[in-house]
Amino acid sequence: MSLSAIWGLVQTALELGVTCSLTVLALFLSYSMLNVCDLSTDGCFTLGAAVGAVVAIAGHPYLSIPAAMAAGMLSGFVTAVLQTRMGIDSLLAGIIVNTGLYSINIAVMGKSSLLNMNKTETVFTKVKDLLAGTPLAGYQELLIVLAAVALVIVFLSLFLRTRLGVAIRATGNNPDMVRSSSINPVFTTTVGLCVANAFTGLSGCLLAQSQKSVNIDIGSGMVTIALASLLIGQTFMGRGSIAKRAVGMVVGSVIFRLVYTIALRLNMPAFMLKLVSSVIVIAAIAGPYLKTQLPMLERRLAGSRKEGD
Repeated sequence: MSLSAIWGLVQTALELGVTCSLTVLALFLSYSMLNVCDLSTDGCFTLGAAVGAVVAIAGHPYLSIPAAMAAGMLSGFVTAVLQTRMGIDSLLAGIIVNTGLYSINIAVMGKSSLLNMNKTETVFTKVKDLLAGTPLAGYQELLIVLAAVALVIVFLSLFLRTRLGVAIRATGNNPDMVRSSSINPVFTTTVGLCVANAFTGLSGCLLAQSQKSVNIDIGSGMVTIALASLLIGQTFMGRGSIAKRAVGMVVGSVIFRLVYTIALRLNMPAFMLKLVSSVIVIAAIAGPYLKTQLPMLERRLAGSRKEGD
């Protein structure tokens, strides 16, 4: 394989990894900070893609981004209301919203399961025209998603240091303490889920416009991919500042996509990729635990060898 072909594969993995890292950053906020496992991610991702595509097809490529984020915020609001105001378990609330979003997404897409954007102007085609004839020509997708991720990381770094951001983090750590401190955990949970799902909607919007199409299953398995990327990022970056941990989420997403790319290059059947995702999640979760158990296992093996002698 030539170097240009290898770089092409790496570039594609980078673009997909950085684009999907916005969803990982959403889970970073909801799962790691707020301690809520939001299972509506798949449907919310598709919602952002569908809304962004419809607005772009209507002739408003730049407006498609805030529209997709607003749709994501609305999805997060509904999820938050179900678990905070109606007493529904957070996992079940996410499943309910994800199920309902399937029908809503079909309706948004004009009762179709596929939207074609080949002749639609998107933010990527706009920037492509601006970069024509420059050394950065052909890298518009990577530049746009890197800019979006950089802005989200800066936002998270600043937002989670504010009084509201600290309250959101405290809600995830100890909601009873937050309640005793006259902070409303219902409000902090709602804000946290709205912001997180806005990032998910943005991720879906950018992926749809880069691929020039939207399929009703574009978000299928996204929560698994994002969770695996999050755990990989935590393994590589560990603990530290918010910015460092957020960068780790992006690194984890890129690594996950690189593994996907390698699996595809090994001629692995497409239906096996879900299994690859599951194996990566298992490795990311069990890896740190098995690492702590390794010294104990080595001592047991050493003891058994002595007894054998």
